[in-house]
Amino acid sequence: MGGSEERVVVAVIMVGGPTKGTRFRPLSLNTPKPLFPLAGQPMVNHPISACKRIPNLAQIYLIGFYEEREFALFVSSISNELRVPVRYLKEDKPHGSAGGLYNFRDQIMEESPSHIFLLNCDVCCSFPLADLLEAHMSYRGMGTILVIKVSPESANQFGELVADPVTNELLHYTEKPETFVSDRINCGVYIFTPDIFTAIQGVSSQRKDRATLRRVSSFEALQPANRSLPSDFVRLDQDILSPLAGKKQFYVYETTDYWEQIKTPGMSLKCSGLYLAQFRRTSPDLLASGDGTKNAAISGNVYIHPSAKVHPTAKIGPNASISANARIGAGVRLVNCIILDDVEVKENAVVIHAIVGWKSSIGRWSRVQASGDHNTKLGVTILGESVTVEDEVVVINSIVLPNKTMNVSVQEEIIL
Repeated sequence: MGGSEERVVVAVIMVGGPTKGTRFRPLSLNTPKPLFPLAGQPMVNHPISACKRIPNLAQIYLIGFYEEREFALFVSSISNELRVPVRYLKEDKPHGSAGGLYNFRDQIMEESPSHIFLLNCDVCCSFPLADLLEAHMSYRGMGTILVIKVSPESANQFGELVADPVTNELLHYTEKPETFVSDRINCGVYIFTPDIFTAIQGVSSQRKDRATLRRVSSFEALQPANRSLPSDFVRLDQDILSPLAGKKQFYVYETTDYWEQIKTPGMSLKCSGLYLAQFRRTSPDLLASGDGTKNAAISGNVYIHPSAKVHPTAKIGPNASISANARIGAGVRLVNCIILDDVEVKENAVVIHAIVGWKSSIGRWSRVQASGDHNTKLGVTILGESVTVEDEVVVINSIVLPNKTMNVSVQEEIIL
Protein backbone atom coordinates (compact mmCIF):
# COMPACT_ATOMS: atom_id res chain seq x y z
CA MET A 1 0.00 0.00 0.00
CA GLY A 2 1.40 3.36 -1.01
CA GLY A 3 1.33 6.67 0.87
CA SER A 4 -1.74 8.17 2.49
CA GLU A 5 -2.65 10.05 -0.71
CA GLU A 6 -3.63 6.71 -2.30
CA ARG A 7 -5.69 5.59 0.66
CA VAL A 8 -9.46 6.04 0.61
CA VAL A 9 -11.22 5.57 3.94
CA VAL A 10 -14.94 5.20 4.72
CA ALA A 11 -16.69 5.18 8.10
CA VAL A 12 -19.74 3.24 9.25
CA ILE A 13 -21.66 4.29 12.37
CA MET A 14 -24.20 1.85 13.83
CA VAL A 15 -27.19 3.82 15.16
CA GLY A 16 -29.53 1.00 16.30
CA GLY A 17 -33.29 1.41 16.18
CA PRO A 18 -36.45 2.33 18.12
CA THR A 19 -36.73 -1.10 19.78
CA LYS A 20 -33.12 -0.95 20.96
CA GLY A 21 -33.04 2.28 22.98
CA THR A 22 -35.84 1.38 25.41
CA ARG A 23 -33.66 2.11 28.46
CA PHE A 24 -33.34 5.65 27.12
CA ARG A 25 -37.04 6.38 27.62
CA PRO A 26 -38.76 8.82 28.18
CA LEU A 27 -36.19 10.83 26.18
CA SER A 28 -36.39 8.50 23.16
CA LEU A 29 -40.20 8.57 23.00
CA ASN A 30 -40.19 11.65 20.77
CA THR A 31 -36.77 11.70 19.15
CA PRO A 32 -34.46 8.90 17.93
CA LYS A 33 -31.80 8.28 20.57
CA PRO A 34 -28.90 9.04 18.15
CA LEU A 35 -30.33 12.55 17.63
CA PHE A 36 -30.59 13.34 21.37
CA PRO A 37 -28.33 16.34 22.06
CA LEU A 38 -25.19 15.95 24.19
CA ALA A 39 -23.21 19.17 24.75
CA GLY A 40 -25.59 20.88 22.32
CA GLN A 41 -25.03 18.45 19.42
CA PRO A 42 -26.91 15.29 18.42
CA MET A 43 -25.28 12.20 19.96
CA VAL A 44 -24.26 10.87 16.52
CA ASN A 45 -22.60 14.21 15.66
CA HIS A 46 -19.68 13.44 17.98
CA PRO A 47 -18.48 10.29 16.16
CA ILE A 48 -19.27 11.96 12.80
CA SER A 49 -17.09 14.98 13.71
CA ALA A 50 -14.28 12.59 14.69
CA CYS A 51 -14.58 10.81 11.31
CA LYS A 52 -14.40 14.16 9.51
CA ARG A 53 -10.86 14.61 10.89
CA ILE A 54 -9.59 11.42 9.16
CA PRO A 55 -7.51 12.20 6.05
CA ASN A 56 -9.01 10.96 2.72
CA LEU A 57 -12.44 10.21 4.18
CA ALA A 58 -14.76 9.56 1.21
CA GLN A 59 -18.09 8.76 2.85
CA ILE A 60 -19.86 8.22 6.19
CA TYR A 61 -22.65 5.62 6.39
CA LEU A 62 -25.20 5.45 9.22
CA ILE A 63 -26.78 1.99 9.53
CA GLY A 64 -29.90 1.39 11.63
CA PHE A 65 -33.58 0.41 11.88
CA TYR A 66 -35.11 3.88 12.11
CA GLU A 67 -37.34 5.05 9.28
CA GLU A 68 -35.38 7.03 6.71
CA ARG A 69 -37.60 10.10 7.19
CA GLU A 70 -36.44 10.33 10.83
CA PHE A 71 -32.85 10.88 9.66
CA ALA A 72 -33.39 12.66 6.31
CA LEU A 73 -33.19 16.23 7.64
CA PHE A 74 -30.22 15.48 9.90
CA VAL A 75 -28.27 13.68 7.16
CA SER A 76 -28.71 16.50 4.62
CA SER A 77 -27.79 19.25 7.11
CA ILE A 78 -24.72 17.45 8.51
CA SER A 79 -23.50 16.60 4.97
CA ASN A 80 -23.68 20.29 4.02
CA GLU A 81 -22.16 21.48 7.29
CA LEU A 82 -19.15 19.12 7.25
CA ARG A 83 -18.88 18.88 3.45
CA VAL A 84 -18.63 15.10 3.71
CA PRO A 85 -21.28 12.83 2.14
CA VAL A 86 -23.32 11.16 4.91
CA ARG A 87 -25.83 8.43 3.94
CA TYR A 88 -28.41 6.64 6.04
CA LEU A 89 -28.91 2.94 5.21
CA LYS A 90 -31.98 1.25 6.73
CA GLU A 91 -31.72 -2.42 7.68
CA ASP A 92 -34.74 -4.50 6.68
CA LYS A 93 -34.28 -6.90 9.64
CA PRO A 94 -31.67 -7.55 12.34
CA HIS A 95 -28.45 -8.92 10.84
CA GLY A 96 -26.19 -8.63 13.92
CA SER A 97 -23.33 -6.14 14.30
CA ALA A 98 -21.19 -7.79 11.58
CA GLY A 99 -24.13 -8.94 9.41
CA GLY A 100 -25.38 -5.33 9.18
CA LEU A 101 -22.00 -4.31 7.79
CA TYR A 102 -22.01 -7.21 5.31
CA ASN A 103 -25.60 -6.52 4.23
CA PHE A 104 -24.47 -3.14 2.84
CA ARG A 105 -21.05 -4.29 1.56
CA ASP A 106 -21.74 -3.09 -2.01
CA GLN A 107 -22.50 0.48 -0.88
CA ILE A 108 -19.59 0.51 1.60
CA MET A 109 -17.15 -0.72 -1.09
CA GLU A 110 -18.40 1.73 -3.75
CA GLU A 111 -15.38 4.02 -3.29
CA SER A 112 -12.96 1.01 -3.14
CA PRO A 113 -11.76 1.97 0.35
CA SER A 114 -8.54 0.50 1.74
CA HIS A 115 -9.91 0.85 5.27
CA ILE A 116 -13.32 0.89 6.95
CA PHE A 117 -13.92 2.47 10.36
CA LEU A 118 -16.79 0.99 12.37
CA LEU A 119 -18.16 2.97 15.31
CA ASN A 120 -21.13 2.58 17.63
CA CYS A 121 -23.31 5.63 18.12
CA ASP A 122 -23.98 5.02 21.83
CA VAL A 123 -20.29 5.22 22.76
CA CYS A 124 -18.89 8.41 24.27
CA CYS A 125 -15.14 8.85 23.90
CA SER A 126 -12.55 11.10 22.27
CA PHE A 127 -12.58 8.81 19.18
CA PRO A 128 -8.78 8.81 18.54
CA LEU A 129 -9.32 7.58 14.96
CA ALA A 130 -6.08 8.93 13.43
CA ASP A 131 -4.05 7.12 16.15
CA LEU A 132 -6.11 3.96 15.61
CA LEU A 133 -5.41 4.10 11.86
CA GLU A 134 -1.68 4.64 12.43
CA ALA A 135 -1.50 1.69 14.85
CA HIS A 136 -3.49 -0.48 12.43
CA MET A 137 -1.10 0.33 9.55
CA SER A 138 1.86 -0.80 11.69
CA TYR A 139 0.18 -4.09 12.76
CA ARG A 140 -0.84 -5.07 9.18
CA GLY A 141 -3.77 -7.21 10.41
CA MET A 142 -7.37 -7.48 9.26
CA GLY A 143 -8.64 -5.22 12.03
CA THR A 144 -7.72 -3.17 15.09
CA ILE A 145 -9.97 -2.66 18.11
CA LEU A 146 -9.96 0.37 20.39
CA VAL A 147 -9.67 -0.90 23.98
CA ILE A 148 -9.54 0.67 27.44
CA LYS A 149 -8.63 -0.49 30.94
CA VAL A 150 -11.55 -0.49 33.41
CA SER A 151 -12.03 -1.60 37.01
CA PRO A 152 -12.11 -5.42 37.36
CA GLU A 153 -15.57 -5.15 39.00
CA SER A 154 -17.16 -3.51 35.96
CA ALA A 155 -15.31 -5.43 33.21
CA ASN A 156 -17.86 -8.26 32.94
CA GLN A 157 -20.51 -5.85 31.59
CA PHE A 158 -18.49 -5.60 28.37
CA GLY A 159 -16.44 -7.65 25.92
CA GLU A 160 -13.24 -8.59 27.77
CA LEU A 161 -10.06 -9.33 25.87
CA VAL A 162 -6.47 -10.44 26.31
CA ALA A 163 -3.75 -9.05 24.04
CA ASP A 164 -0.06 -9.79 23.62
CA PRO A 165 1.73 -7.11 25.71
CA VAL A 166 4.50 -6.76 23.08
CA THR A 167 2.81 -7.14 19.69
CA ASN A 168 -0.71 -6.02 20.77
CA GLU A 169 -2.20 -9.01 18.94
CA LEU A 170 -5.69 -10.00 20.15
CA LEU A 171 -5.21 -13.42 21.78
CA HIS A 172 -8.56 -14.05 23.46
CA TYR A 173 -11.98 -12.39 23.32
CA THR A 174 -15.10 -13.14 25.33
CA GLU A 175 -18.38 -11.18 25.49
CA LYS A 176 -19.69 -10.39 29.03
CA PRO A 177 -18.01 -13.39 30.72
CA GLU A 178 -19.35 -14.86 33.98
CA THR A 179 -15.85 -15.09 35.47
CA PHE A 180 -13.12 -12.44 35.30
CA VAL A 181 -10.94 -12.66 32.18
CA SER A 182 -9.30 -9.25 31.83
CA ASP A 183 -9.66 -5.59 32.78
CA ARG A 184 -9.20 -4.56 29.12
CA ILE A 185 -12.51 -4.12 27.30
CA ASN A 186 -13.74 -3.52 23.76
CA CYS A 187 -14.71 0.16 23.22
CA GLY A 188 -16.94 -0.53 20.20
CA VAL A 189 -14.65 1.40 17.82
CA TYR A 190 -12.80 -0.51 15.09
CA ILE A 191 -10.85 -0.21 11.86
CA PHE A 192 -10.87 -3.04 9.29
CA THR A 193 -9.49 -3.84 5.87
CA PRO A 194 -12.10 -5.06 3.33
CA ASP A 195 -11.01 -8.63 4.25
CA ILE A 196 -13.55 -8.35 7.08
CA PHE A 197 -16.28 -9.08 4.49
CA THR A 198 -14.62 -12.39 3.60
CA ALA A 199 -14.51 -13.32 7.30
CA ILE A 200 -18.23 -12.50 7.75
CA GLN A 201 -19.10 -14.43 4.59
CA GLY A 202 -17.17 -17.41 6.01
CA VAL A 203 -19.37 -17.47 9.14
CA SER A 204 -22.52 -17.24 6.97
CA SER A 205 -21.40 -20.11 4.74
CA GLN A 206 -20.55 -22.32 7.73
CA ARG A 207 -24.04 -21.73 9.14
CA LYS A 208 -25.68 -22.62 5.83
CA ASP A 209 -23.63 -25.85 5.61
CA ARG A 210 -24.61 -26.82 9.17
CA ALA A 211 -28.29 -26.11 8.45
CA THR A 212 -28.12 -28.35 5.36
CA LEU A 213 -26.54 -31.14 7.41
CA ARG A 214 -29.29 -30.84 10.01
CA ARG A 215 -32.02 -31.13 7.42
CA VAL A 216 -30.41 -34.39 6.28
CA SER A 217 -30.26 -35.74 9.84
CA SER A 218 -33.89 -35.47 11.00
CA PHE A 219 -33.10 -36.54 14.57
CA GLU A 220 -30.60 -33.65 14.89
CA ALA A 221 -33.16 -31.17 13.59
CA LEU A 222 -35.56 -32.05 16.41
CA GLN A 223 -33.08 -31.05 19.13
CA PRO A 224 -33.95 -27.52 20.43
CA ALA A 225 -30.26 -26.59 20.88
CA ASN A 226 -29.77 -26.94 17.15
CA ARG A 227 -32.28 -24.31 16.12
CA SER A 228 -29.45 -21.95 15.36
CA LEU A 229 -29.21 -18.33 14.27
CA PRO A 230 -30.08 -17.41 10.65
CA SER A 231 -27.06 -17.67 8.36
CA ASP A 232 -27.09 -13.91 7.63
CA PHE A 233 -27.16 -12.97 11.35
CA VAL A 234 -23.49 -12.50 12.28
CA ARG A 235 -22.26 -10.92 15.52
CA LEU A 236 -18.92 -9.16 15.41
CA ASP A 237 -17.88 -10.21 18.92
CA GLN A 238 -18.96 -13.86 19.29
CA ASP A 239 -18.78 -14.89 15.60
CA ILE A 240 -15.74 -12.97 14.32
CA LEU A 241 -13.49 -11.68 17.13
CA SER A 242 -13.66 -14.74 19.43
CA PRO A 243 -12.88 -17.41 16.77
CA LEU A 244 -10.19 -15.33 15.01
CA ALA A 245 -8.39 -14.24 18.21
CA GLY A 246 -4.84 -15.61 18.36
CA LYS A 247 -4.62 -16.02 14.57
CA LYS A 248 -2.65 -12.82 13.82
CA GLN A 249 -5.78 -11.22 12.33
CA PHE A 250 -6.84 -8.71 15.01
CA TYR A 251 -4.86 -6.28 17.12
CA VAL A 252 -5.69 -3.74 19.84
CA TYR A 253 -4.96 -0.08 20.40
CA GLU A 254 -5.40 1.12 23.98
CA THR A 255 -6.77 4.57 24.81
CA THR A 256 -6.10 6.21 28.16
CA ASP A 257 -8.74 8.88 27.54
CA TYR A 258 -12.37 8.78 28.73
CA TRP A 259 -14.89 6.17 27.56
CA GLU A 260 -18.53 5.52 28.49
CA GLN A 261 -21.53 3.72 27.05
CA ILE A 262 -24.67 5.87 26.67
CA LYS A 263 -27.40 3.40 27.64
CA THR A 264 -29.53 5.51 30.01
CA PRO A 265 -30.60 9.17 30.40
CA GLY A 266 -28.38 9.41 33.48
CA MET A 267 -25.32 8.38 31.48
CA SER A 268 -26.22 10.85 28.72
CA LEU A 269 -25.91 13.66 31.27
CA LYS A 270 -22.47 12.43 32.33
CA CYS A 271 -21.40 12.12 28.68
CA SER A 272 -22.66 15.61 27.86
CA GLY A 273 -20.27 16.86 30.56
CA LEU A 274 -17.39 14.81 29.10
CA TYR A 275 -17.99 16.27 25.64
CA LEU A 276 -18.19 19.81 27.08
CA ALA A 277 -14.80 19.18 28.73
CA GLN A 278 -13.44 17.98 25.39
CA PHE A 279 -14.72 21.20 23.72
CA ARG A 280 -12.68 23.13 26.29
CA ARG A 281 -9.56 21.44 24.86
CA THR A 282 -10.47 21.27 21.17
CA SER A 283 -13.19 23.87 20.37
CA PRO A 284 -13.32 26.44 23.21
CA ASP A 285 -15.22 28.83 20.91
CA LEU A 286 -18.31 26.57 21.29
CA LEU A 287 -18.45 27.27 25.05
CA ALA A 288 -20.19 30.23 26.69
CA SER A 289 -18.54 32.81 28.92
CA GLY A 290 -19.93 35.55 31.15
CA ASP A 291 -19.28 37.26 34.48
CA GLY A 292 -22.81 38.32 35.49
CA THR A 293 -22.58 41.92 34.29
CA LYS A 294 -23.92 41.99 30.72
CA ASN A 295 -24.25 38.21 30.44
CA ALA A 296 -25.16 35.50 32.93
CA ALA A 297 -22.37 34.32 35.26
CA ILE A 298 -20.85 31.16 33.76
CA SER A 299 -18.74 28.71 35.74
CA GLY A 300 -17.01 25.69 34.18
CA ASN A 301 -17.99 24.28 30.80
CA VAL A 302 -21.34 25.52 29.47
CA TYR A 303 -22.97 25.41 26.03
CA ILE A 304 -25.72 27.94 25.20
CA HIS A 305 -27.47 27.84 21.81
CA PRO A 306 -27.36 31.25 20.05
CA SER A 307 -31.19 31.41 20.00
CA ALA A 308 -31.58 30.81 23.77
CA LYS A 309 -32.37 33.80 25.99
CA VAL A 310 -30.59 33.79 29.36
CA HIS A 311 -31.17 36.57 31.92
CA PRO A 312 -27.92 38.26 33.05
CA THR A 313 -28.70 37.53 36.72
CA ALA A 314 -28.84 33.75 36.11
CA LYS A 315 -25.91 31.57 37.23
CA ILE A 316 -25.07 28.75 34.83
CA GLY A 317 -22.68 25.81 35.21
CA PRO A 318 -20.62 23.85 35.55
CA ASN A 319 -21.63 21.23 32.94
CA ALA A 320 -24.79 22.80 31.59
CA SER A 321 -26.14 22.65 28.06
CA ILE A 322 -28.98 24.95 26.93
CA SER A 323 -30.70 24.19 23.62
CA ALA A 324 -32.51 26.28 20.99
CA ASN A 325 -35.16 28.86 21.99
CA ALA A 326 -34.87 28.08 25.72
CA ARG A 327 -35.75 30.95 28.07
CA ILE A 328 -33.86 31.17 31.36
CA GLY A 329 -35.30 33.73 33.81
CA ALA A 330 -33.82 36.05 36.41
CA GLY A 331 -31.98 34.48 39.36
CA VAL A 332 -32.15 30.96 37.89
CA ARG A 333 -29.42 28.48 38.91
CA LEU A 334 -28.48 25.65 36.50
CA VAL A 335 -25.87 23.00 37.45
CA ASN A 336 -24.99 19.75 35.61
CA CYS A 337 -28.09 19.70 33.43
CA ILE A 338 -29.40 19.51 29.88
CA ILE A 339 -32.13 22.02 29.02
CA LEU A 340 -33.77 21.00 25.73
CA ASP A 341 -35.45 23.08 22.98
CA ASP A 342 -38.23 25.55 23.87
CA VAL A 343 -37.96 25.06 27.64
CA GLU A 344 -38.82 27.92 29.99
CA VAL A 345 -37.17 28.10 33.42
CA LYS A 346 -38.85 30.92 35.35
CA GLU A 347 -37.42 33.31 37.94
CA ASN A 348 -35.33 31.89 40.80
CA ALA A 349 -35.91 28.25 39.84
CA VAL A 350 -33.07 25.77 40.42
CA VAL A 351 -32.15 22.80 38.18
CA ILE A 352 -29.36 20.47 39.40
CA HIS A 353 -28.40 17.01 38.00
CA ALA A 354 -31.41 16.93 35.68
CA ILE A 355 -32.58 16.75 32.06
CA VAL A 356 -35.54 18.99 31.20
CA GLY A 357 -37.51 17.78 28.14
CA TRP A 358 -38.58 19.79 25.11
CA LYS A 359 -41.24 22.51 25.63
CA SER A 360 -41.31 21.95 29.40
CA SER A 361 -41.85 24.77 31.87
CA ILE A 362 -40.40 25.14 35.37
CA GLY A 363 -42.22 27.57 37.64
CA ARG A 364 -40.91 30.36 39.87
CA TRP A 365 -38.93 29.26 42.96
CA SER A 366 -39.26 25.60 41.94
CA ARG A 367 -36.47 23.04 42.27
CA VAL A 368 -35.80 20.14 39.87
CA GLN A 369 -32.85 18.20 41.20
CA ALA A 370 -31.26 14.83 42.00
CA SER A 371 -28.31 13.24 43.76
CA GLY A 372 -26.29 13.13 40.54
CA ASP A 373 -25.53 9.39 40.60
CA HIS A 374 -25.45 8.57 36.87
CA ASN A 375 -25.56 4.81 37.45
CA THR A 376 -28.82 4.55 39.41
CA LYS A 377 -32.24 4.81 37.80
CA LEU A 378 -33.37 7.86 39.78
CA GLY A 379 -29.93 9.42 40.30
CA VAL A 380 -30.73 12.06 37.67
CA THR A 381 -34.15 13.73 37.46
CA ILE A 382 -35.72 13.46 34.00
CA LEU A 383 -38.67 15.50 32.76
CA GLY A 384 -40.18 14.21 29.49
CA GLU A 385 -41.53 16.48 26.76
CA SER A 386 -44.07 19.22 27.68
CA VAL A 387 -43.96 18.72 31.45
CA THR A 388 -45.15 21.66 33.57
CA VAL A 389 -43.69 22.11 37.05
CA GLU A 390 -45.81 24.73 38.78
CA ASP A 391 -44.46 27.52 41.02
CA GLU A 392 -42.74 26.47 44.28
CA VAL A 393 -42.88 22.73 43.49
CA VAL A 394 -39.89 20.50 44.27
CA VAL A 395 -39.11 17.43 42.08
CA ILE A 396 -36.24 15.31 43.47
CA ASN A 397 -34.71 12.07 42.09
CA SER A 398 -37.74 11.43 39.87
CA ILE A 399 -38.71 10.59 36.29
CA VAL A 400 -41.75 12.37 34.86
CA LEU A 401 -43.28 11.12 31.61
CA PRO A 402 -44.39 13.59 28.88
CA ASN A 403 -47.36 15.98 29.17
CA LYS A 404 -47.70 15.87 32.97
CA THR A 405 -48.40 18.85 35.23
CA MET A 406 -46.62 18.72 38.61
CA ASN A 407 -48.51 20.76 41.21
CA VAL A 408 -47.27 18.87 44.28
CA SER A 409 -43.70 18.07 45.29
CA VAL A 410 -42.35 14.53 44.72
CA GLN A 411 -39.25 12.60 45.70
CA GLU A 412 -37.99 9.28 44.27
CA GLU A 413 -41.04 8.68 42.12
CA ILE A 414 -41.76 7.72 38.51
CA ILE A 415 -44.76 9.75 37.37
CA LEU A 416 -46.64 7.83 34.68
